[in-house]
Amino acid sequence: MRLWLRRHAFLPALSALAWMALAQRGGRTSSPAAQDPQQDVQLPNGKSQRDEILKAERDQNIKDAAQLVELAQQLQEDLEKNDRFVFSLSTLKKTDDIERLVKKIRARMRHN
Repeated sequence: MRLWLRRHAFLPALSALAWMALAQRGGRTSSPAAQDPQQDVQLPNGKSQRDEILKAERDQNIKDAAQLVELAQQLQEDLEKNDRFVFSLSTLKKTDDIERLVKKIRARMRHN
């Protein structure tokens, strides 16, 4: 009886795995140009879309890095002003803003 249960439990599990694999492979029906990273879309002005996106992301990273430096300097000044071990909410907010900016820059850099 146990052997019969094992055989009959194995078949539905195997068929479910096969169905999931086919569904994943079949779900990726896109054009061959979208799958080929070498194929690049040209904008109406003749420039590469990928190059323009990378340039815009680089410019945004530079702006965010400048803002990050400014926030870090403000944080340093706030920490030097406080002679106690108690920090203001604005100081904590600056640390959150710094962390948010760093995550945005890192995400853009990993995207490339």
